[in-house]
Amino acid sequence: MVKKLQVQISFLLLIAAVFWSFYGTGPHVELRDDVPAEEFSVKRAFSHVEALAREPHYVGSAAHRKARNYIVDQLEALGLLVQTQEAWSVSNKGTVTRPQNIISRIEGSGTGKALLLLTHYDSAVHSSHGASDAASGVATILESVRAYLASGKTPVNDIILLFTDAEELGLNGAGIFVEEHPWADEVGLALNFESRGSGGRSFMFLETNEGNKVLLEEFLEAGVEYPVTNSLVYSVYKMLPNDTDLTVLREQGNINGFNFAFIDDHFDYHTATDLPENLDINTLAHQGSYLVPLLEYFSEKPIEKMGSEEDLIFFNVPVFNLVMYPFSWIWPMLLLAIIIFLAVLGYGFFKKHLRLSAVLKGFVPLLISLVGSGLLGFGLWKLALFLYPQYLEMEHGFTYNGYYYIAAVIFLSLAVCFYVYNRFRKPETAADFFVAPLLVWILLSTLTAVYLQGAAYFIVPVFFGLIQLLILFQRPKFDLLALTFLSLPAIFLLVIFIVMFPVALGLGILFLSAVLTVLLWSLLWPVFSYYRKLQLLGFLSFLTFLTLFIVAHFTSDFSAEKPRPNSLVYLLDKDREVATWNSYDHMLDEWNASYFQNASEAVVQETVFSSKYSSGFTHTAVAPQITVAEPYIGIRKVASEDPEADAYSVKIASNRPVNRIELYAEKTLDFRSFTVNGKEAPYLQPGESDLHVFTNRWNNRVLEYYPVSRDTLRLEVNVEKGMHPNIELYEAAYDLFTHPELDVKPRNSGMIPRPFVLNDAIVLKRSFKLE
Repeated sequence: MVKKLQVQISFLLLIAAVFWSFYGTGPHVELRDDVPAEEFSVKRAFSHVEALAREPHYVGSAAHRKARNYIVDQLEALGLLVQTQEAWSVSNKGTVTRPQNIISRIEGSGTGKALLLLTHYDSAVHSSHGASDAASGVATILESVRAYLASGKTPVNDIILLFTDAEELGLNGAGIFVEEHPWADEVGLALNFESRGSGGRSFMFLETNEGNKVLLEEFLEAGVEYPVTNSLVYSVYKMLPNDTDLTVLREQGNINGFNFAFIDDHFDYHTATDLPENLDINTLAHQGSYLVPLLEYFSEKPIEKMGSEEDLIFFNVPVFNLVMYPFSWIWPMLLLAIIIFLAVLGYGFFKKHLRLSAVLKGFVPLLISLVGSGLLGFGLWKLALFLYPQYLEMEHGFTYNGYYYIAAVIFLSLAVCFYVYNRFRKPETAADFFVAPLLVWILLSTLTAVYLQGAAYFIVPVFFGLIQLLILFQRPKFDLLALTFLSLPAIFLLVIFIVMFPVALGLGILFLSAVLTVLLWSLLWPVFSYYRKLQLLGFLSFLTFLTLFIVAHFTSDFSAEKPRPNSLVYLLDKDREVATWNSYDHMLDEWNASYFQNASEAVVQETVFSSKYSSGFTHTAVAPQITVAEPYIGIRKVASEDPEADAYSVKIASNRPVNRIELYAEKTLDFRSFTVNGKEAPYLQPGESDLHVFTNRWNNRVLEYYPVSRDTLRLEVNVEKGMHPNIELYEAAYDLFTHPELDVKPRNSGMIPRPFVLNDAIVLKRSFKLE
């Protein structure tokens, strides 16, 4: 009876640990009216989100100007002086625009470095309302600063508020702040607020050109209540196809700082569903729970020397909040684990607690579980794509019902583990079968020590596992609870990644969730070895998997609440005098299918317009030619200071309101020099790479220009003498629905514009030569 009770308590403890990993790491709030003025109010913050995200407010739009005016008004209502910074900007990837940053300053009593509070106020082009990305960041800063000022405190350090523009285009606003604003040299530390979804816990990411020790120690000292972070998170973040404004500040201004960003509900990212009603208020509260204590702490603390020579491994766990230790411990801890592992093995074999044949046999269920679950996870997603090809329309690879697939793969992997281990286990093999997981985790820890040091804390569960192995040698009658408690660190450290990876990187890596589930399960083997009914747990896990897969089936269709992304682009090629309809969609729908009835007559356009995921057209068909005002392109050869080069001055002026201009030339063409409206582009990675978007090129795109008004584009170009390169110009306006010669009907309520691509546009192509 006592043993049965221990099994029940053990099982509940495991579930509680998993529950905490997802729901115990952040605040849970309600929208209240009775929050004191000197405290952060989620309701007051949310009102800013609602005001800013009423409509898409991308660079150059009328709503963009409204958003800027709203922020200025809010800052002035707090009694702050506000300035705007406007300048031409060329990013390191050739994005050109004229951003308008909003800047204010709270004067401190000291003379040290200033604290910078940072976010951006533009939304993604062209249909995202930007509630999460990044009206939530604007709201977090506005409300936190309001509460701080209401407390009557006077900071020691100056506090600079920077709301950058054109972050979504190419981090351009951050670029002009670092390059041209005098306050940039006064910044000692930056706190940046971002998002890549519309919910979930906010992760803390570090940005530093030096070691992170001082940053982490100060962060811990500030007393943040709900830190969610680890040293692997930043490594994963760098794998994603994006950077933040803080990256520019670090690379070009050597400014250290913290990013705070959330990624759950990734299907809302950069889409027309990034609406205030889809923003999780608990997530907004979590952002505030970071900024309020950090603002109070760093406004008083000297921040001149935030860099260090030493890096720390770090992770958050219950009770201890944030655990840290030096990178210099990585190899000693790994070697210590190996020595203890070998010593425990030697002791086990000497005392006959381990048998070589049983130890070797223990690798069989582990390998079967790893390979089988990985293949099933991979096959499950391939099957889902076969059954539901509409999933391919989700450009970022995460579907509205994606969480059901993640959970389904987890339970399918659990079912495999329970069934396989039940098939091979015997009462006396508990210790023998645990050797294989420990060895695999030691090998993984060795790989991370070499290739991914931020994940080197994976060795920590191994130490707890070695203690469990010693307990299994003795196998007293009732030691299950001790084994369960020793298993909890593995859950706290690893379970979050099982879900986070496919959310952040797309459901195409569901197999990784399956493999991670098995690896985590293997560390829990000492506990499960005491459970008699593994087959029953396997059956229940498989039943749960089937239930989740069925639920995913019934939630697979698009609807008004889960709208289908689709696309349509009209392209008028003046070089060939051919007009085409174009779409990025894998499957046409009732809205755009009628435009592609003559698809066989069209010539597929080879140029891939600039987009986050390098998406190209999948459907092309002949379209009627309409009247589109052509841009003025003036080319003038000028004197060159380089005797081996020809110099040209190029003027491009649109004769219609446009939203985007792109120039393309063969990537084999490296310009001797290239300036845009007097500005040069920085190198791709300052100090680390010689790649340059103009002078050492890596793709065919020369530049993409986003006009704020109908500004003229002026290029000063030097090319190798005697060359006359051909340049293709694509001029796009988001007027597909309003052009008088086209009759494109609005989308249905269950549809939204496909994000991340040039969409809903009339594009004019025209080539010119430098001669």
